[in-house]
Amino acid sequence: MASSTLVSRRGPGRPGSRKARRRDADLGRQRTLISPAQLGRPRGKAVYWIVFALVVVAFTLAFLGPLYWMVTGGLKTTQEVVQSPPTAFPSSIHTENYSQAWNVMDLAQLLFNTLYYAFGALAFQLVLDVAAAYSLSKLRPMFGKVILGMMLATLMIPATVLVVPQYLTVLDVPIFERNLLNSPWAIWLPSVTNAFNIFLLKRFFDSVPGELLDAAAIDGASPLRTLRSIILPISRPILGVVSIFAVVGVWKDFLWPMLTLPDPGKQTLNVGIYSLSNGVPTNVLIAALTIASVPTLLIFLLFQRNIMSGLTAGGLKG
Repeated sequence: MASSTLVSRRGPGRPGSRKARRRDADLGRQRTLISPAQLGRPRGKAVYWIVFALVVVAFTLAFLGPLYWMVTGGLKTTQEVVQSPPTAFPSSIHTENYSQAWNVMDLAQLLFNTLYYAFGALAFQLVLDVAAAYSLSKLRPMFGKVILGMMLATLMIPATVLVVPQYLTVLDVPIFERNLLNSPWAIWLPSVTNAFNIFLLKRFFDSVPGELLDAAAIDGASPLRTLRSIILPISRPILGVVSIFAVVGVWKDFLWPMLTLPDPGKQTLNVGIYSLSNGVPTNVLIAALTIASVPTLLIFLLFQRNIMSGLTAGGLKG
């Protein structure tokens, strides 16, 4: 009798029980702007979906509107592009504007130059940034936290502030006394020390269990062998994110390539289109800009899942 009374007092329905308190805490954490009771009513549901549709439409127009205007602008005539008020749809489609832009502005050479610079920067970043992040995360060097803090502090400095010191350094490299203007090294060297990518890699490496490294050390593996055989194979998501950031960072850059690559035959896509824009019809120029935007858009559409998974990888343990 006493045992049954004790069980009934500790039953799941008792308000003061552990399960009840846990359920109440879960319900308290699920608070939103609209309560489930209001959302269950016809009026609340209608208001919710109307607001949701308006927000989606507004953000879609804000992000996709300029892209649509750019693509359709390359299909219009010169008079239709500059007329006021503008037309939402081309009165007649002129696809020859894109072929003219490809030939007149020599986009093939500019595209090759940009790919060469972008994947060269990617190769250097994967080697040096991975090594730096691995050493800060697992090798624990002296003053490692101080070094990491100083690197993260550079993220607070505007990029334009560093343009003049970087340009003077590239113009006459200390110790080596070399002028790197009009060379790929002017693009590759400043992009190597990317504090944000090092921080992402370090956060991921921190989430790798230390037992794996201890087992590798017991088997006689050196730190370099551990990095190559254990760390890198399980780091594909974050390596993909760093690769995308490295390629897109070089692809979209304009100011630095314009300063360090004055030779027209060695310019990037953005700088080359800007340099050759004088005397080119507006519709042909817009078509060239559309072509220059296609690769980065394809990279995002193809690897958007990898970007999200890589950014969240290492954020949670367990």
